[in-house]
Amino acid sequence: MNAKEPRQPKDDREQELLDEALAESFPASDPASLVGPGGGISGAEEAMQPGDALIIVDVQRDFCPGGALPIENGDAVVPVLNRWIEKAQRLGIPIVASRDWHPGDHLSFKPRGGEWPVHCVAETKGAEFHPDLKLPTETLIVTKGDRADRDQYSAFDATGLAEELHRLGVKRVFIGGLAEDVCVRATALDAAAASFSTHLVAGATKPVTAEGGKKALAEMRNAGVVVD
Repeated sequence: MNAKEPRQPKDDREQELLDEALAESFPASDPASLVGPGGGISGAEEAMQPGDALIIVDVQRDFCPGGALPIENGDAVVPVLNRWIEKAQRLGIPIVASRDWHPGDHLSFKPRGGEWPVHCVAETKGAEFHPDLKLPTETLIVTKGDRADRDQYSAFDATGLAEELHRLGVKRVFIGGLAEDVCVRATALDAAAASFSTHLVAGATKPVTAEGGKKALAEMRNAGVVVD
């Protein structure tokens, strides 16, 4: 019987995920992206100012490893987003967190002929935000996908979010979360269409598939989304 490996301390695991996200998004050959205005995890994070908002899309248990619809390395976005949350809190910038909140027989589920396995059913553990995501109490929670007659990929789709952000005087939004080629893509495109200067935090999002991620990035860039 083999001895069990010692469990990796939680803080070490969070730092490891953060380092992986940084390395993936910003190779050593492009250090300028880390410090340029509005560019890179460090740059854009420090560039936030009054008039901005942080939008976190669907960082829920079911979209992370061990969930019903897991995105590969989906939990790697959590420590990156926590840094952005901390900065936004210090500046008093609005923080928005969207969530899928599906009825049990939602039309997007495979048993109903839809595309996806059953996931993020309202009031279940899988619909909860990732337990390590440090959302403050003042976070604006946007519930979507709770309608029986249609799906809602975007956090702006019939949720009133655009109107609320305009009311708060928001001009620019930074977006991260899951998944890059589905709900993050839809949210970023709708944000740009609603006249917000829209930035995607590349190190804070993961796609369902690598190919889907590439296509989504191209589509977002063509719509005027800045990929940080």
